[in-house]
Amino acid sequence: MIDEFFDFIKRGTCPFTVVEEAVKELQSKGFTELCMKKEWQIEQGKKYFVKVYDSTLIAFSVGRKFGYYDRICIAAAHTDQPCFVIKPNPVMKSGKYVKIDVESYGGAVLNTWLDRPLGLAGCVVSRTKDMFAPKITVVDSKEPVMVIPNLAIHFNRDVNKGIELNKQKDMIPLAGIVEEELGKKDFLINYLSEISGVTCEDILDYQLYLYNAQECTYSGLKKDIILAPRIDNLASVFACLKGIGQETNEKNLNMIALFDHEEVGSRTKQGAASDILYRVLQRIYESMGRSLENLEGRLGDGIFLSLDGAHAVHPNQPDKYDPANPVYLNDGIVIKKSASQSYATDAYASAVVKDLCHKNHILYREFVNKSDIPGGSTLGAIASTKVPMRMADVGVPMLAMHSAMESMGTKDLSALIKLVSAFFTE
Repeated sequence: MIDEFFDFIKRGTCPFTVVEEAVKELQSKGFTELCMKKEWQIEQGKKYFVKVYDSTLIAFSVGRKFGYYDRICIAAAHTDQPCFVIKPNPVMKSGKYVKIDVESYGGAVLNTWLDRPLGLAGCVVSRTKDMFAPKITVVDSKEPVMVIPNLAIHFNRDVNKGIELNKQKDMIPLAGIVEEELGKKDFLINYLSEISGVTCEDILDYQLYLYNAQECTYSGLKKDIILAPRIDNLASVFACLKGIGQETNEKNLNMIALFDHEEVGSRTKQGAASDILYRVLQRIYESMGRSLENLEGRLGDGIFLSLDGAHAVHPNQPDKYDPANPVYLNDGIVIKKSASQSYATDAYASAVVKDLCHKNHILYREFVNKSDIPGGSTLGAIASTKVPMRMADVGVPMLAMHSAMESMGTKDLSALIKLVSAFFTE
């Protein structure tokens, strides 16, 4: 399963490619694609998915015996990661060097992106006969094409004392070396034409991300640690796909929601703060001839798992964590709690998760932030304002979250998959 996860990380390089890989997985399990622009004919005992603006995906299975008073179970994760986004008109020259102008996306640990092999992925939008319906082509370089080089210590003697990196000056990637004068626009557009198969003249715009192209690997003398880019949050996406892809409870409406834009606040048309999840639920119920009142009642009875990475105790900085609730790699799944509701877990949903773990022999721990450190947040609290369900924030413990290369325990992925599977079958 871990080798399959490594392959998923390698192919899931940005929200668009993650959704592409999710579609392949779901279609192999018998899911039928729906379109938000067309009418739906939902049948009990069938499985469906719908893409939302190509970077968000919602999939669901309707139990063969799903009745008016049966439960809705939802697990959600996010398809995006902290990285760098290519700006418009990005080609910059510095002597014989060609650089690409970028801006940061999300809260990346900047220095971890230096001296890494960087790939390029995203989408190219091109002209069609209908100007209101341009074509979207998902692209991936599938190899390193850029690097953000460090400055040698000889010219930066204080680097090991800690240097603040300037995003506009220090984080601009090198894309090549040229002898001849370049057209500022054509350099990147020509490359995009190569990898997309779209003529330069027809390319109207693009949405492109840089990603760490390093391979996933094992570490530790007993190979009990995984090193990989994009563990946050592809571990959760992978678990969602594995859980929904199996035979699920015949009385449930089981659903996964893979949202874009969590790393920048979720407040977009395809983020967790949008109405898209509720609208999908509404369309399912309407298609099956059931009332909005019936849906509202089932939301009150349902459970929502918000799946995202959790913080394991750092071996060199243990004082950063709550002293009474330490979490380590290979501790199983983590139930995350916060009085501020940055994690949306309530005691009811937490109890459900704990009981699932007890029954299915899944290790779990509870995480709270140290009281003088605010910590992070997830899409859970945001989604619960749109789909008011009992919520549990759950994830796998990690080190170096938001680094270009993150770490997790080898046992924890299977624990998360086991939990999601149990959530959909019990």
